[in-house]
Amino acid sequence: MEPHHEPNPYSSKHLDVEEKTQEIIHIVEKHGTELDVHDMERMGKSQQFKRNFTFFSTLGFAMVLMSSWETQLATAVFGLTNGGTAGAIYIYIATFFGFGLAIISMAEMASMAPTAGGQYHWVSEFAAPSKQKFVSYMTGWLCVLGWQAGSAAGCYLAGTEIQGLIVLNHPNYVPQRWHGSLLAIALVLVSLFINTVLAKVLPTIQATILVLHVFGFIAILIPLWVLSPHAPADRVFREFNDGGDWRSMGLAALVGILSPTVSLIGPDAAVHISEEVRNASKTLPRIMLATATGNGILGFVMLITFCFCIGNLEEVLQTPTGYPFIQVFYNATRSTGGATTMTSIMVILSHFCAVTNMTTASRQLFSFARDRGTPFHAFFKQVTYDIPIPAIITTAIFSIALICISFGSTIAFNQLTSLGTVALLSSYMISIGCMTWRRITSQPLLPSHFSLGMWGLPINIGALMFLILAFVMIFFPPLRQPPVESMNWSVVIFAGVLLLSLGYWFRARGKYVGPVMLVKRI
Repeated sequence: MEPHHEPNPYSSKHLDVEEKTQEIIHIVEKHGTELDVHDMERMGKSQQFKRNFTFFSTLGFAMVLMSSWETQLATAVFGLTNGGTAGAIYIYIATFFGFGLAIISMAEMASMAPTAGGQYHWVSEFAAPSKQKFVSYMTGWLCVLGWQAGSAAGCYLAGTEIQGLIVLNHPNYVPQRWHGSLLAIALVLVSLFINTVLAKVLPTIQATILVLHVFGFIAILIPLWVLSPHAPADRVFREFNDGGDWRSMGLAALVGILSPTVSLIGPDAAVHISEEVRNASKTLPRIMLATATGNGILGFVMLITFCFCIGNLEEVLQTPTGYPFIQVFYNATRSTGGATTMTSIMVILSHFCAVTNMTTASRQLFSFARDRGTPFHAFFKQVTYDIPIPAIITTAIFSIALICISFGSTIAFNQLTSLGTVALLSSYMISIGCMTWRRITSQPLLPSHFSLGMWGLPINIGALMFLILAFVMIFFPPLRQPPVESMNWSVVIFAGVLLLSLGYWFRARGKYVGPVMLVKRI
């Protein structure tokens, strides 16, 4: 009987197998599945990022960026002022279903063309051939603007929440506007560090923050339910408020649509990291629907809870912390430490919302530059160490520039950042409008792993009707006769941005051809 010999782990044969295994793992991480390779080849794009986002980490990315329950707490006052508790609740429900139609529509398009370009790429593929170049170009600029503004807004929100905590814990502290601005700039730099130096572990970070997103919700909800005095249900569900003197409760409630719109916008964020997601054409629709549904429900529960626990609205609005929800936390717990802990959860989640916003904004800028839609496109489209470093740094610089506006005027800053919501709504409308046109004119559609089938046209039309309503109402000022400093100047700024984009079009039209021109009919 021959002696048994253990295989030598250092033999050349064993090393060859190990090297091949590592090579296969590297290929899967880089190029994803066979479907991912096919999709990128069809769209005429080369794989420049590693596909290291799994279903769970992508879900964490989208859920944390959307941050519905956190944003609802931070912005609920807009709906309570115009609409009251009843108006805020019913408008939230309507907005949830309206956005649901829009997200379902975009989920279908994401399955057809899973690309970091998102809406402007879809417009290029689905618009009339004679119009695709110009319309997709304008949509690209709207997407870039929307996400760049959102990145600055997220850091500013977290920075001023920290300032609110300082006020809560140090009553003698006199808050200055520039203090919050400097805190926001510091958070931009932290976001930049995470998106560059820690880029390889970003999916793990997002999955971890998703856990905090869910358990943080429970940690805030339970103290409010148990410790806070509650308003009668009859008052919560039937009391409307016309704080803007619109002379119509229905119109006042519609003006308050800003709060649920900001809370529910953004499930499409996962689309812009689609070239880093494995099995993207199948994963993205599930992520978008799960994000919209899950966050929508969490936001609704938190809104109902806040309406029951808010107490005296006028008193809460006068809080020195600058954020009514911090005052509500304190009123519920009667403890500075308790309110600080609850608010700290909000600060962490608000900051990581800004981190994911920076990721999304940089990928959108990279993609549009790759299609030669921006100035200095050769610089912005560069990828180093599997991440678009120039686009990330530019996003950070732009965020700091926007935040610097708040040194002089918080109102001006809020006007500019709220413009991001309008820009994203516009991109939703244009892309869904193109899909609606294709269905009405019986144009062929791309194959999809998430097809709406016979329900596609009514869902697209319903989504458009809601988006148009939300788009119009967001331009309304908070008061019927506002002073100049409280006027909503978003419409003017929006028109100005469109004009600037149009001005650059005359230079870019010779270089920008539209993504559809690179598509291979395979």
